[in-house]
Amino acid sequence: MTGLAPVLKAMLARGERAALVTVAGARGSTPREPGARMLVGPAATAGTIGGGRLEWDAIARARALAGPEEMVDVPLGPAIGQCCGGHVTLRLEQADAALLDRIEAEESAAAARLPRVLLFGAGHVGKAIASALAPLPLDMLWIDGRAEEFPQAMPGTTVRRVVTEAPLDMVAEAPPGSSYLVLTHLHALDFQITEAVLRRGDFAYAGLIGSATKRRRFERTFTAHGGDPGVLDRLTCPIGSALHRDKRPEVIAALVAAELLITTAEASKEASEPANAEA
Repeated sequence: MTGLAPVLKAMLARGERAALVTVAGARGSTPREPGARMLVGPAATAGTIGGGRLEWDAIARARALAGPEEMVDVPLGPAIGQCCGGHVTLRLEQADAALLDRIEAEESAAAARLPRVLLFGAGHVGKAIASALAPLPLDMLWIDGRAEEFPQAMPGTTVRRVVTEAPLDMVAEAPPGSSYLVLTHLHALDFQITEAVLRRGDFAYAGLIGSATKRRRFERTFTAHGGDPGVLDRLTCPIGSALHRDKRPEVIAALVAAELLITTAEASKEASEPANAEA
C-alpha cells in the first residue's frame, strides 16, 4: 500500500504545484468510497478516486485550481455518462506544507489500524506471498531466523523484516485479532507455531502450508498435546488450495491473499457489530 505523503513531500521539495482530490461524499453506486483520494501533479498522479471520466475531469479541475479549495458535485449518470448512476462530491485542495502535515498524520493513524499479519518463512512461497500482500492494506511482519533468505529490499512499505530464532515469542506478543501464515522450512517448527496460534484462539486467520496429509498429522499432534479439537475447524490448511493442482508459488500467493482479505474483512465486520448495536 503506497501512501501519498512521501509522494507529496517529494513534489513540494522539487517546488512542484500539486492538488489533493478527495471523495468527500458518495451516494448510490459510485466508483470509490468517501475518503478515497489522489494527488495530482503537473504531469503525473498518485492514488485514485475510481478512474473513468470522473477521474479524468477531476485531474483537469485539480490542475486548473485557482483558489485554496473547491467543492465539486458530480451526478455520475446525467453529468458525465458513467453508468454507476450515483452521486459524488469531490474536495479539491491546493497542496502546501500544512496539507502534507495533515496527510502524514492521517496516514500514520491509518497504518496503526491496519490488520496485523505475521508471515513465518522466507522461502520461495514466503517470498511470493510477501510480494502479493505488500500492496494490500495490511501491517505485515515477515519472520525467519535466516537473515540471508530475505531480499535486500522489502516488497512494500508495510512489510517489516524480523530475523529471530524465537518465533513463538512473536506469536505471544502479537495483538488480538492478528492473522498468521505459517510456512517455515521445518515441519516441526510449523507445528509448534501453529499450535501456539490455535491455543491463543484470538486470531482472525490461521494458515498452515502443506497438504491434506500434513493437516491430518498436525491434528493428531495437536490433540495429543491436549489441544481443543473444536478450534481445528478454524485452521486453513493447506493454504491457497482453491486450485488444488496448481502449486506455483505465485498462484498460491494470490489465493492466500484472497483468503486473508476475506477473513480479515469478516473479522473486522464482526468486531464492529457490537458497537454499532449499542449505538
